[in-house]
Amino acid sequence: MISERPFATRTQTASAAFLLLLMAVLAGGAAFRESITIDEVAHLGAGVSYLKKLDLRMNEEHPPLAKVVAAIPLVVRGVRADYSDLSWEFSGKGLQATLGQWPWGHSVAVRWNDPYSTMFWARMPMLLLTLALGLAIYTFGSKLGNAWGGLLCLAAYVSTPAFLAFGPLVLTDIAVALFCLLTIWAFAEMWRTPGHDTLLRFAFALSGALLSKFSSGLLLFGFLAFALSLRWLPIAVQPTDRDELHRWRRVRRRYLRKGILLAASIVYAVYFILSWNQPTDSLQLLGHGFAALVLRRLLMPPWIYLRGLVLFAIMSSRPTFILGHAYPHGVWFYFPALFVLKSTLAFLALLILAVGVGVVAKQKLARNFWVSEGMEFHWRALWVFLLVFVGACMLSRLDLSIRHFTVPIALLILMLAPLPRVLEELGQAGWSAARLATGLVVVLACASLVTAVRAYPYYFPFLNSLSLGRPGYSLMNDSNLDWNQALPDAARFVQQHGVQHVLLDEYGFSEPTVYVPQAEFWDCQKPAPADAGQWAIVSASMIEDGHNCVWLMNYPHEPLAGGSMYAFELPAAIPAAGASGGPPLPADYHTFGGTPRDIDFRLMFYNLVRDPKQLQPVLDQMMALYGRSQKKH
Repeated sequence: MISERPFATRTQTASAAFLLLLMAVLAGGAAFRESITIDEVAHLGAGVSYLKKLDLRMNEEHPPLAKVVAAIPLVVRGVRADYSDLSWEFSGKGLQATLGQWPWGHSVAVRWNDPYSTMFWARMPMLLLTLALGLAIYTFGSKLGNAWGGLLCLAAYVSTPAFLAFGPLVLTDIAVALFCLLTIWAFAEMWRTPGHDTLLRFAFALSGALLSKFSSGLLLFGFLAFALSLRWLPIAVQPTDRDELHRWRRVRRRYLRKGILLAASIVYAVYFILSWNQPTDSLQLLGHGFAALVLRRLLMPPWIYLRGLVLFAIMSSRPTFILGHAYPHGVWFYFPALFVLKSTLAFLALLILAVGVGVVAKQKLARNFWVSEGMEFHWRALWVFLLVFVGACMLSRLDLSIRHFTVPIALLILMLAPLPRVLEELGQAGWSAARLATGLVVVLACASLVTAVRAYPYYFPFLNSLSLGRPGYSLMNDSNLDWNQALPDAARFVQQHGVQHVLLDEYGFSEPTVYVPQAEFWDCQKPAPADAGQWAIVSASMIEDGHNCVWLMNYPHEPLAGGSMYAFELPAAIPAAGASGGPPLPADYHTFGGTPRDIDFRLMFYNLVRDPKQLQPVLDQMMALYGRSQKKH
């Protein structure tokens, strides 16, 4: 006779496999029907060049790991890249690659190769990373609570629109969430039982995080905050004798230093290999003899990493738009507001329920009711690092997208892990509402999954009912709504309506004719008289923030891709600028990305990706603009 325990174990394992399969279908199905997004242009071309040329000149502002992972199947399949192209040669000098990476990546993704198969194979390994993060959340959740707790966490993860939208894309956000989570867990393991094995796991996880995104440097602050928390709020398993406690701390600090050093060595080795063929001219001040050339080659990895950090810092303050208001830089409530609006209501209810159950359990159970035996350091690490990452996000001046909040979301999901076990213990302790609360947990987890299935395949513009019916373009912008991924939906609309020519105002600067051959680049703020009576398709992110085109909502329109874009039938005669129902006056124009009005950066980059010969003129324009801005200050 088969016991109940093995049956339960098989049920839980099968359920976890089903949830991961569901995520593969939902996230993969959505991504494989989408056009290339803005940042994927730079990331994909850069990753290919890293592997084929061992040259890290492109996209230095992001570490290479995610880009390399995405490029592996492309290189294996023989992706074409023309290294005699002007965009490659231009990008070899100084910071010029910040411009050259766009025409280069555009050519690799959609000009020299088939855009559909290229994006399919580049996104496939990213989907696997997304599933790996889900497996890690299930595994760690099962250890923090029990297998049912792991399943609850996995259900919450699988149904989170942010992970479904961005997981399979060629970006750094899911990779950094995965390796940060692995680092935090390995760090807690090493603090509990320092040893050779835990040291290696920690070092490799930390190196993966540092190679994924520069913001992973927040982990270093987390290590410090964790150590301080143990001094201020000691854990019961720590030694109580003063001398023994001092030795206990010294051993762990030593392992931490070794782990960080080993991780730094791994990062150095990866940068050294991937930059082997990159010219060292940027270090020519060191000389030109044999010894100088060797020294220059040895110093290239830290030099490239440092330059990337500087670029990251330069770009870390940008205008933002949230809840209908534009701000010159990030605001503290940006990510809390996004999280509330772009999470499923069931997940938010689960978090509230967990807090309520915790309050009840504190009264009825032992003091450490929420933490399983042996998981004390892991639980402490989770909430300490959560505070560090949430605090950094709220203080950040770079508020662009919910995708930058993936690490806190993953940690919040794991906070649900003990809930099923605690409810079981409360039931055994005689709490009459325990069974009802358990049933509510199951209902909410299922409701969250149902919400994710119903939202398929439009996870980018997902908003829950707390938006109170307000359209997304009036609440947020950027990749929270549209990131140029909806061009295939625009193409389907054009085909279904038999439109021979369509005006397209996209949130990006890719060549739209790759996906919509009938498209013409358009600025909805500056319609010409000849545009009257035509069809226009405008990104939701361009209606109120990127451009000022709310005037279009006065005319027949249809949302596309779940509200990522809108199709408009323009009136037979377009009213004059500033008139009722007409476009705005120049004084009321909004600019893409909050850039200065002196230059239309979107048009400039659009011309750039079409014609790399524009690289030097564009660079000259940007330098002149920078010079004028410096004189003003």
